[in-house]
Amino acid sequence: MTRSRRMAAAMSALAVVATGLVSAAVIGVASPAIADHCDPAEQGQGQNQNQNRQGQQQDQDQGQQDQGQQQDQGQQDQGQGNQDQNQQDQGQQNQDQQGQQQDQGQQQDQGQQQDQNGDQQQAPQGGSVAVLDPDQNQDQGQNQDQGQQQDEQQDQGQQQDQGQQQDQEAAEPEQTASTFGRRGNNRPRPSQSPTASPSPSPTGGGDEEQCADLGPFPEDFVDIRQVRGNGGLLNPRFGRNGSRGSFVSQCGTNRNGHNNPDNFIVAPGVSNGAHHLHDYVGNVSTDGFSTDESLAAAGTTCRLGDKSTYFWPVLRDRKSDANSNDPDGNVGQVLRARSVTLQFRGNANSRVVAMPRFLRVITGDAKAATNGTANARAAWSCTGFQNRVTADKYPLCPRGSQTLRILDFPSCWDGQNTDSANHRTHIVFPDQNGTCPQGTRAVPQLRMTLAYVAPQGPSFALDAFPEQKHNPVTDHADFANVMPDRLMQNVVSCINRGRRC
Repeated sequence: MTRSRRMAAAMSALAVVATGLVSAAVIGVASPAIADHCDPAEQGQGQNQNQNRQGQQQDQDQGQQDQGQQQDQGQQDQGQGNQDQNQQDQGQQNQDQQGQQQDQGQQQDQGQQQDQNGDQQQAPQGGSVAVLDPDQNQDQGQNQDQGQQQDEQQDQGQQQDQGQQQDQEAAEPEQTASTFGRRGNNRPRPSQSPTASPSPSPTGGGDEEQCADLGPFPEDFVDIRQVRGNGGLLNPRFGRNGSRGSFVSQCGTNRNGHNNPDNFIVAPGVSNGAHHLHDYVGNVSTDGFSTDESLAAAGTTCRLGDKSTYFWPVLRDRKSDANSNDPDGNVGQVLRARSVTLQFRGNANSRVVAMPRFLRVITGDAKAATNGTANARAAWSCTGFQNRVTADKYPLCPRGSQTLRILDFPSCWDGQNTDSANHRTHIVFPDQNGTCPQGTRAVPQLRMTLAYVAPQGPSFALDAFPEQKHNPVTDHADFANVMPDRLMQNVVSCINRGRRC
């Protein structure tokens, strides 16, 4: 009975430890999402993305597997017991002639069965009675204890020994669902994630869950070489009365670090009205509380006294841990544009007139991912591939090629207002032929071109409102004209005379 009690105690301890493992797997502690754990490239690494989650699932599966192994062992013992029973009967028939014959369990245990005849157990299985070998059960219990120790080592982050095949089969990871999809969005998910440079796998228990819906997603990126040549941003043909010239305002790349999450055009008088960070060039005072008077009194980074303000949402390197505690999910290191080109262009079918001072103009829709694309104006490309432009994908550029954001502004002014309730109806876009709608006048059209050295692979993103999931279609920009009147007249003259200034 001593060995039976010892085996029962071992099985009880095994059950207690297995219960603890299941409880530990169920209980999770969430930690703040940090930027490198929200790298879209990591989301494309299915095994890395769900590594911790699979480890916990393995623990739960192992606890269930241990119970299944106990049942399987009972069935194995039943079959063994039936063999032992038959051999025992044969031994009873030949007892007078040949002596008591040892059963199969006695042959395995080398004669020790004679000392254990009183310890034999009977286990009902399917209505039959099986005679179990306690030594064999004890050896199996020891094997289970070894498997349990291996499971504990798994919980401590150690890998299984490849030689321990039984535990490897018990802990075979399940296939987990992809977390690339965005909630409430019907865009199709790709069958395979885009090719990207591998990133370090997450280490925080809850980080990948918090990043799963943060965006952007692997389907939001495309290799620029896979984009069909579409001629880039096609300009309408100039008519006889078209204005072919251009003027470039040189304002730098925001080396002075003028950034804030405000927007005095759309959300005047509000701090953090944009819920994402803006880069500014030109007027050095622009914030959520700017007025015509404050802008006119401030300095500028532009040449020729252009005090206009030009701003756009920043682009971030998502492999970085910077800004990891941002409540709006705009994480990563800000990438400063390598070049900023602010070009004012003409109209295909008419001459242009001067913009009024303090005219407010916006382009694109910062909420296009939820509003729809009616006002979206995003255009992405790569240097050397400007004949290929994508409106709703981040471009993956080859090495040596820079990421481009191209933002065209509306240029058909109503002739009266410097702003409107929706900040759009006072100045609109020309039609596909370049003609302004009736009742409007063509003014110089601003085109912003921003060039970046982005990290290789799908590891960068626009700042955005949280619900927009950093979708590239939400790219947008803002402009307020604070040029001196004389400078504006010079701009108009260059454009109408076909000069490049």
